[in-house]
Amino acid sequence: MFQFIRKQLHNHLVERKIRRTRLVTKDGHCNIKFGTTEYQSHFAFLKDFWTTFVEIHWCFVILLFAAAFTGSWFVFGLLWYSLAKSNGDLSESQQTKCIENINSLTTAFLYSLETQTTIGYGGRALTGHCPGTVALLIIQSLMGAIINCFMCGLILAKISLPKRRAKTVAFSETAVIRLWKGNLCLQIRVANLRKTLLIGSHIYGKLLRTTITPEGETIILDQVNVDFSVDAGKDNLFFVCPLTIYHVIDKSSPFADMAADNLQLQDFELVVFLDGTAESTSLSCQVRTSYLPREIKWGYVFLPVISRTKTGKYRIDLSNFSKTQQADTPHCACCFHNKHNKGLILHRHGSEGIDNLGFDVIDLQDSADVTEKGD
Repeated sequence: MFQFIRKQLHNHLVERKIRRTRLVTKDGHCNIKFGTTEYQSHFAFLKDFWTTFVEIHWCFVILLFAAAFTGSWFVFGLLWYSLAKSNGDLSESQQTKCIENINSLTTAFLYSLETQTTIGYGGRALTGHCPGTVALLIIQSLMGAIINCFMCGLILAKISLPKRRAKTVAFSETAVIRLWKGNLCLQIRVANLRKTLLIGSHIYGKLLRTTITPEGETIILDQVNVDFSVDAGKDNLFFVCPLTIYHVIDKSSPFADMAADNLQLQDFELVVFLDGTAESTSLSCQVRTSYLPREIKWGYVFLPVISRTKTGKYRIDLSNFSKTQQADTPHCACCFHNKHNKGLILHRHGSEGIDNLGFDVIDLQDSADVTEKGD
């Protein structure tokens, strides 16, 4: 029991460390922090207040919702109380009152709440003898309408955010490198979990790594384009079932200098993007994920997920979505592109040796006899 808990704790700490070292997490969040900048000193986020409010967490939206209405009721309650007090409405002996049945701050607050929410119980009301109360009533009604519009728009905007649609698009946990239609390819699986399509889908990738320029300058997070496609192309994907996208590892690919034995020693992050338009809302959305070298398997293939039932319907088995199996694959891209070694060097996961056709097999006894005759 103790060993199991220790193992789970170790795995959690390792996963947490890997999550901190990623630029883009598996669920698409960017792991970056901005320091003190010139823009923050000029309240850039408050200038773009609408985007700031839309992007804050729901708990702050609920707090803002409650504070906006409660605060406006209380502020206008103080104004109603001050008008009633200045006119002497708090005294029972006052004959000409501006507001009926306001005799304390609590009743003024209740009157403010009833006015802004148009409840109107009938116990407290304006008399029409004071022009200031009519002006204050108009101002509070307008302010209440503005607050209602702002808060309703904010909540609707947060509910309809396109990134919520991105939650129903899944990428495989790992990527694989294998032979595919005569090419060495890096493959990734992506699935749309809804029946509604993503229109105009486009998928691409960026390889992030630290490079050194010929001038000796170190560039952190240098971005290299990685083109992905499917058999039908890379634009306007027919996203009705899980797709296996691939990147051909040719001589111009950033993976061209990698091999099966040094892939895990590389320091890079492959970020994959999927852009599309939700069919039901016509809103554009982007789905992101990333793969570290330890999440790319060399010499593996994905298990099939699509089958057909006896009734003619297509069935998708998502339990095999990220599962892989071993397959013979060239040891490195250079070996594959070298025509002399093509088909000779395969990366296998067993313990058996690989025949080298460049050597002649001779018998040790015959070799010894030849040596003795030469002496």
